[in-house]
Amino acid sequence: MKQLLFPENPQFWYETLRSMSHIAYGGADFGEVVSTSERIKEGDYDSWHDEWLATADRVAAEAQQALDAGHPVSARDGFLRASNYYRSAEFFLHGHPCDPRHDHAYDRSVACFRTAAALYTPRIEPVRIPYEDTTLPGYLYRAGTTSTPRPTVIMHSGFDGTAEELHFSGALAAVERGYTVLTFDGPGQPGPRHREGLVFRPDWENVITPVVDFAESLPDVDNSRIALLGSSMGGVLAPRAAAFEHRLAALVAVDGVYDLGERDSIPSAVTSGDDGVEPIAPARPMRQMRESVAAVAEFRGT
Repeated sequence: MKQLLFPENPQFWYETLRSMSHIAYGGADFGEVVSTSERIKEGDYDSWHDEWLATADRVAAEAQQALDAGHPVSARDGFLRASNYYRSAEFFLHGHPCDPRHDHAYDRSVACFRTAAALYTPRIEPVRIPYEDTTLPGYLYRAGTTSTPRPTVIMHSGFDGTAEELHFSGALAAVERGYTVLTFDGPGQPGPRHREGLVFRPDWENVITPVVDFAESLPDVDNSRIALLGSSMGGVLAPRAAAFEHRLAALVAVDGVYDLGERDSIPSAVTSGDDGVEPIAPARPMRQMRESVAAVAEFRGT
């Protein structure tokens, strides 16, 4: 489709569309998205952070005023949007995990979402899922006020999506249709990465198995009807887990699974100004891919 905003920057346009896609379930307002985007200097990551943070701060403050005045619905809706705007603010900081702006925006996103979650009926319950010698953060959504076993969807995202963002991209929709939903962040994903520095692991079944164990302990879960949904990079991780965790009754991979080795070439790195980045020739894609993976593994110490 035509880039209606940021015509020269597909990254900025894609992330703007991402926020717009959350409008249906209360994660954004069209006017707020457009007005924020118009203030952002195209291609300037600091400008992106600053303007989204300013919008998030304003919306969060208005939500708090509504809550203090005894207007829980307006407060809930405002905190939901603020949560997503804070997430958007820190998006392009992922390559700089030591940047204090990263933790601040992430922490505010989680805090706003949890305030909104407490204003739902039934309440969206924050949970801690036992995992090895720690716990994984998540949320339990109930479709009713009674603890009736229901078909259940376990949901996780990929690299940059959060458990909180899943509210807008499937969790609330599933609850409206009668499902119990359990969302969570696994190792390498925002919660465990921010809090404990946990990184991804390829044997994702060793993440999903304890999550299924936890789900089966809940009275709201029909143990014979548990589905797993992985979004974005989670669409690669979830099928791996489902190949080993046989208690799952269904699997949804969003996106699908791609074999990058079948590509004819890898897009060249883009030289920007005088930053010293050299273009990478598209030849020998598999060798480049192996070298890149090895470099990431060495960087992470894995």
